Amino acid sequence: MNNNSLLKSSTVMAAGTIVSRITGLARGLLLVAVLGTTLLGDTFNVANTMPNILYNLIIGGALTAVFVPQILRATNDSDGGSAFISRLVTVVSVFLGALVILSILFAPVLVRIFATSYVGRPEFDVTTLFMRFCLPQIFFMGLFALLSQVANAKGRFGPMMWAPVLNNLIAIGVFGWFLKYSTQPTVETIPTSEIIWIGLGSTSGYLVQAFILIPVISKTKIKIRPRFDWRDSELRKSVHLASWTFIFAAISQVSYLVSVNLSTGAAVKAAKAGIETGVGFTPFSNAFLVFMLPHSIITISVVTALLPMLSKLAHEKKSDLMHDQLVNSMRLVGLITVPSAVAFLFFGPLMTSSLYFGISADDSNYLGYTLSALSLGLAPMSVNLIALRGLNAFENVKLQVLSNTLMNFVAVVLSIIAAFALPPKWVTVGLAGALAFSYFFGAWSSIRLLRRYQINISISEVFGFYLKLFTLAIAVAAPIWLLRNEIPGGNSLQLILVITTSAVGYLLLCKITGVDEITSAVQVLKSRRKIG
Repeated sequence: MNNNSLLKSSTVMAAGTIVSRITGLARGLLLVAVLGTTLLGDTFNVANTMPNILYNLIIGGALTAVFVPQILRATNDSDGGSAFISRLVTVVSVFLGALVILSILFAPVLVRIFATSYVGRPEFDVTTLFMRFCLPQIFFMGLFALLSQVANAKGRFGPMMWAPVLNNLIAIGVFGWFLKYSTQPTVETIPTSEIIWIGLGSTSGYLVQAFILIPVISKTKIKIRPRFDWRDSELRKSVHLASWTFIFAAISQVSYLVSVNLSTGAAVKAAKAGIETGVGFTPFSNAFLVFMLPHSIITISVVTALLPMLSKLAHEKKSDLMHDQLVNSMRLVGLITVPSAVAFLFFGPLMTSSLYFGISADDSNYLGYTLSALSLGLAPMSVNLIALRGLNAFENVKLQVLSNTLMNFVAVVLSIIAAFALPPKWVTVGLAGALAFSYFFGAWSSIRLLRRYQINISISEVFGFYLKLFTLAIAVAAPIWLLRNEIPGGNSLQLILVITTSAVGYLLLCKITGVDEITSAVQVLKSRRKIG
């Protein structure tokens, strides 16, 4: 798979991902308009994030990393993989169902762990109720992830990229209705009925997202039926490998637990001090939503197209070809992630002021500062993910645990320092900077660990290339930032002019300085337009 074929596969998926992320952003904007960026917004965000935390902690990593090679091998069986995949779907469904029931029962305990500062305050009961109606999302997330991997094994990438769009549209409908008819509630005044409907509305989107893939799978030769004969050797191997992904995810969640506790604690302290600017977990999570757009659109698309090929090359022990694929992928995503990081760094407040409506200028600017603090972590985060997928191809989760431990240790230490060194108002921005800095350690360690398999990626191949892109992006963004007060129009018009000018200038400089990846990308996009 060369650069052109990788681009072709990636652009197919990127189309669905772009729509998904745009609708996801609209979903987030409406939520902020309904619940605000202060304590009420935090209660829902903490509750609605809990399904992701438990899902990723218990089984998410296994579904996306460990089971892909297992499913690919199973499709070569005489029955096309139906028996193995049926067992896998059955055991995962039973496990996730039990997890949902237990987590709903112990929701108050989860709130005590992840939002310690809420204990004894009105936020505790509101968060607990929100959480109980959001937690069933765990089951549908798991089912969607597993069915997506089955579809991928059959070369059907499109449906998994478009299904989340339906999820977002349902949530947009729910939040849009509340924005029209609800009266700006607070933690003390929000009715129980609104909490229930917002929670159920969020969860129903995940239900549709999962079940929309069932007809897609039914059109393949794979026939999924309930099977309880779980003594299959391949299934036991999957469970063994999944145990390492649990450790991997647990380490990540420790870092996340620290971030949520420190940010919600800062919000409570800020409220007590009379600070009304949205400080806390909601600004962090919404800035992270914008921050993830380039990563989700380009990196996830490239990685999804790349992983089956990497698994094949690893099985055939073709380390040189794996090296080339990984480097090409890192350089390819850098074309987008590096200038995006520079744009977030320079124009974060302008972006959030344009995107987030229904909140004060101070709140939207604070979101922008948080986005700027996250910005420099965008490129290394993508590099780290691609390197980790290289380790996935060898089914070595132990090395991923080692890399993840280092990255999250750095994040935790820096987050704690930020929480104690900064005043409550700026803790959230400090937490964003700590997370961004930790991604550099993750990328470095993951690339180093690939050497265990004779995949020696040098600094010049990736970081030298990224430095060149960073210099070109800075050369365009810096003059525009200096002249930002001279740009006509309101925030939205200014943002359009800034992004358009920056993009054109960056592409021209890449062309002039001979960045070959730009040329190949343009050629592929032109060919796809002609075909269409």
